[in-house]
Formats: sequence, structure tokens, C-alpha cells
Amino acid sequence: MTQPVPSKPAPKSGILDISPYVGGKAKAAGFAHPIKLSSNENILGCSPKASAAYAAAADQLHIYPDGRAERLRAAIAAKFDLEPERLLFGCGSDELFSLICQVYCEPGDNIVQGQYGFLAYRIAGAAAQAEVRFAPEPDLKLDVDQVLAQVDERTKVVFIANPSNPTGTWNSRAEIERLHAGLPHHTILVLDGAYAEFASTPDYTDGLDLARGADNIVVTRTFSKAYGLAALRVGWGYAPLAIADAIDRIRPPFNVNIPAQAAALAALDDDDFIARSKALVETWRPWLAQQLGGLGLETVPSEGNFLLVLFPQTPGRTAAEAETHLASRGVLVRAVAGYGIPHGLRITVGREDDNRALIAGLEAFLTAEPGVAR
Repeated sequence: MTQPVPSKPAPKSGILDISPYVGGKAKAAGFAHPIKLSSNENILGCSPKASAAYAAAADQLHIYPDGRAERLRAAIAAKFDLEPERLLFGCGSDELFSLICQVYCEPGDNIVQGQYGFLAYRIAGAAAQAEVRFAPEPDLKLDVDQVLAQVDERTKVVFIANPSNPTGTWNSRAEIERLHAGLPHHTILVLDGAYAEFASTPDYTDGLDLARGADNIVVTRTFSKAYGLAALRVGWGYAPLAIADAIDRIRPPFNVNIPAQAAALAALDDDDFIARSKALVETWRPWLAQQLGGLGLETVPSEGNFLLVLFPQTPGRTAAEAETHLASRGVLVRAVAGYGIPHGLRITVGREDDNRALIAGLEAFLTAEPGVAR
């Protein structure tokens, strides 16, 4: 039977079922410059070298960028001891997730991610018309056996953030190796290391060494977090040569602009800035966890530059009410109900004054009589 001709353009099947990504809040009523702890940005800004390189690129705005980012490619390869021809570049690592799914997924295929995995994975998979499968995460941590239970012969991609967003939990090298060993050879394991620079636990691996000898591991990294270049959207990946070649065939030809490449190249050369950024997190993350625990709140162990804080579901003490209260004091945090954690708030580790303002706000919220203005 002939299908009726649509009366107007219609998106392909499944697109309108996708919930668009909503980022952390950036504005608070009555505050020109709120304390923004809602997007896991680097609270110190970015390297002065990166700012100078960005400004110096202003006279090149009429020129197309180097489509293969050759200078940045060579610098990353040298810094991490990688083969330059195996590197991929994207407008943020989000673009790489989408490109991987576009290249490898067809209707009837599926991708697998953790129950609380980064929202960009499910968007990339669904946009490629793949089924998105969610592996339960007991204790808010990815479980290898639960992931493998979701995998079948039509699984094309498994996405793992390590450390994970929004939970901050991580998987050990042994767990990642066991997961990879249990996957079919045709399934790509994507190890998203957006927060890798902040991870210091001895059993952690960013996966680059595992990817070197594998045919189906892609590691992605970003300049948005530790390097403080979130506005410029520079992501990179390390992939088997065959995967890199396939993705480059559909990658937009000028997807990383000239100022972004220049700033990323300079940021890569500022080890002191990265060391200061890590030191801030390593100092204030445990302080925040201790203070929050003293207020009766549970925090999830984290290797990122943030903490997931769990609130009671008692009226007057909920996460949603806490978020509203903090915003009224000019402190912005991230609700994670969209991830399936309605009783949680994700809070970026800030500078000392930021962190103290956060704790003061939550103390006022939790000690006031419910229903009384705080």
C-alpha cells in the first residue's frame, strides 16, 4: 500500500522523541555575577598563554582553519606519546560521539551506556536511529557485568565516561580491561576522559595505553574542563587508524576554528596552570565533602572537579528546593533530575570563597524551619 505523502517536511523517525540537552544554569535573578558551580568549568579560568594566543588569532578571522589541525595534532601526539595519524578532532568531544554513531550505527543497531551516563551519548545514538540501552548502575557507579548483559550482536558502541558525569565515580583499570575483553570485536568501546586530568587514584587509567593495541577502543578528551576552554569547544580522540579514517570522511572539514586551535595549543604548553587547577580540586573537594557530611548530606566519592550531593526527599529539604534557595543567594548548582537522580545536585568545586558561600547557603537552607523564608 502506498504511504501518504507528508504535507510538510518531517524529521526522520525518532528525532522528536529526543529530549534536547539542557546545560547548567548561568543566571540568577538579582545577581550580575553569580557564583557558577553548575557546569564543571575550570573555576580558575584558563591559562594566560591560551588567552594571549586566542587574542593573537584575531587577525586571522577571514581565513579557513587548518582542517586537520596539524600543529595541535603534533603537539598532542608528542605530549601523550601517540601516533598523530590516529588522532581525531571535534567541536567538543560531543561532536565525536555523534560522528562515531553516524558512521557505525544503523536502524536496528544499539548503543549501551550506564544508567546515569552523560546525556550526549543517548542523543548521539538516538539521532543515528540506534536503540539506546541503559545498564543499571548500583551505588551510582557503572557495573561491568550490567553493561555486558546489555550487549548483543547488534551493539555497535559502548560509551563509558571515566570519571563519570554526573556522579564522579570511576572504574579501575582492571574493570575497564574486563569490560573490553567481554565485548564483541565489532563493538567500539568509547572511553570518555573529559575529567581525566582530575583523577589521581592509583587504580585509574585514562585508557590511552589500552587503546594503543586495540582495534575497537576510542579514547576521547576535551579542552573544556581542566584546560578551561569550554567556550572554544575543542575535543580530540585517539582511535584505531581504520576508525579514524572512517570518521574523517564525514567530519565537517573546518570544525575546529583558528582561535580555538591556537588557544588549545598554548594551553597544552602550560603545565603549571593544570597543576594549579588539580591542586585546587584536591584541596577543596575533600573539604566540601566533609562540610556537606557535617550538614547531614551524602556525597558520592568523586574523581572529577565536582561532587554529586544527595538530599532527603522530605518536603522542605529536597534537592530542587535547595537549588532554588542557593540561586536566591547567587549560587548556581546543577540539578540532575534529567539524569534520573531527582534527589541529587551536582556541584563544581570552586575557590575558597565560592565553597564557603555554598556551605553557608546550604546550612541556612537545612537549619531553617520548613516553609520559613531563609
